[in-house]
Amino acid sequence: MSTPITGGRIIAEILQAHGVEHVFFMDAILRRALVEMETLGIRRVLAHSEIAAAYMADGYSRVKGKPAVCMAQSVGAANLAAGLQDAFLAQSSIIAMTGRQPAAMQYRNAYQELPHEPLFRSTTKSSMRVDGVGQLPHILHQAFRESVTGRPGPVHIDIAGHTGDAICAATLDGYQPAKRPFSVLPGFRPPAETRLIEEAVRMLSHAERPVIVADQGVCASRAQNALRQFAERGSIPVVTSLDAKAVLPEAHALNGGVAGTYSRACANRIVNAADLVIFAGSVVGDHISHNWTLPKQDVPVIQIDIDPAQLGRNYPGALGLPGDVCSILQQLALACPPQDRAAWKDQVQGFVQEWNDAAAAARASDAIPIRPERLCAELSEVLPPDAILVSDTGYSSQWTGTYVQLRHEGQQYLRAAGSLGWGFPAALGAKFAAPDATVVCFTGDGGFMYHLPELETALRWGLKTITVVNNNHCLAQGTRSILSAYEGSGGNREEIYHYRPMNFAAIAQAMGCVGIRVTDPAEFARAFAQARASDLPVVIDVVTDPQALAPLPWMP
Repeated sequence: MSTPITGGRIIAEILQAHGVEHVFFMDAILRRALVEMETLGIRRVLAHSEIAAAYMADGYSRVKGKPAVCMAQSVGAANLAAGLQDAFLAQSSIIAMTGRQPAAMQYRNAYQELPHEPLFRSTTKSSMRVDGVGQLPHILHQAFRESVTGRPGPVHIDIAGHTGDAICAATLDGYQPAKRPFSVLPGFRPPAETRLIEEAVRMLSHAERPVIVADQGVCASRAQNALRQFAERGSIPVVTSLDAKAVLPEAHALNGGVAGTYSRACANRIVNAADLVIFAGSVVGDHISHNWTLPKQDVPVIQIDIDPAQLGRNYPGALGLPGDVCSILQQLALACPPQDRAAWKDQVQGFVQEWNDAAAAARASDAIPIRPERLCAELSEVLPPDAILVSDTGYSSQWTGTYVQLRHEGQQYLRAAGSLGWGFPAALGAKFAAPDATVVCFTGDGGFMYHLPELETALRWGLKTITVVNNNHCLAQGTRSILSAYEGSGGNREEIYHYRPMNFAAIAQAMGCVGIRVTDPAEFARAFAQARASDLPVVIDVVTDPQALAPLPWMP
């Protein structure tokens, strides 16, 4: 006769079976399950907000390459759903669990209750309800399966009891464990059909100036080596989205830089000059193509993506290769004969050299307040080979994507898909996933203020992160549009995008962390060395020029 097992224990065991080592949550949720997790060695990371918990899970999943878990009670569900937007757009595998009032209390104005499914509809692949403990094993197994198969993404589980207590306390006479847990990305690696590979090879054989545009699917599939082998075999230059910035070291002869809206001019010029564009692991959104102007619509396109529904969505004439991008790049590398496109490579390197020459003055500027280009140049010099650079959205990703040089094979780059403030909590998640790596968050003062209380989380857990704050006491990315809105008239324009100057180094010190303030660019390397030597979380507050504006994208 089997011993009854509680829902809380079932949750803990199934998470452990799927390789979960940390859960990120905001109290109060699944308390009995949290107790059971402790007995199984799962670390329980209490955040200061539901959104921060979701961002931590996002950073964790991207670095680990496996599902992460975040949780919140009923009243926090809306915040948790909002926090999953970046994870959904970045194809991060996350299991999000919330509590909700049980069936008998639904539609009766129950305390803190809103319908949760509509909240999660836009930010998850699916939202499933657990009304009875008997459903729990099946739905948990299904959530992990769905999260890592096809296009990865968050999955939501809504558990009866506004803290999930109705299910955690209930018992079940045993359950069937998953024989093949879906615990890593990608869940499957389907290759492309042979006929499609043959057609792609024919297109490549006629191309004189092909280019690979590597996007976030390359990172999700861990396809960096396959991409490099294919590119080198065919002498095909590679430009990247921001998400894929780290797929090739800076000095690689085929690296053309970051393309699209937040970009280097050289990368956009390469795509514009190409006579065949291969989008690898890309849904070809507006950013990577700069509103679908790069390439032009009449340029031949090959699109590789795990989701067949994306193939040809924005370039209708594209040859679509549905499947795992790593597997397909390996197929192409085997099927394509070696080629030496010397003239094309020379042209590409010429574009890159022209950009480097044009950027050199700003990167070497001794101006005070510090130019962000110089800050990024200094950061490029000191990032160690194991660095994981986590960038916030907006100008943080524009400055780092354009001006930071990732020079080592082992370096990684993560960036927000659009939510300001994502960077710092995501960096904590990255540090949980890779405790021995040097995790550096690059954010602005506007972004850092969103989740500054998570400094306490970093301190509590002994996370030796380094946060570089590009402190210009304003939301500088809005400058151009705000000036345009005023159309040259007078008025208090600073009221809508300026902040009071803040000393984040002093704030960090007051919270028990290490704070270092940098006002001269020559001081940054020493500050970073001090940060790496610290046993505490470190904030490097860099006072930068509020008038500095990131370059506009090059367009044909």
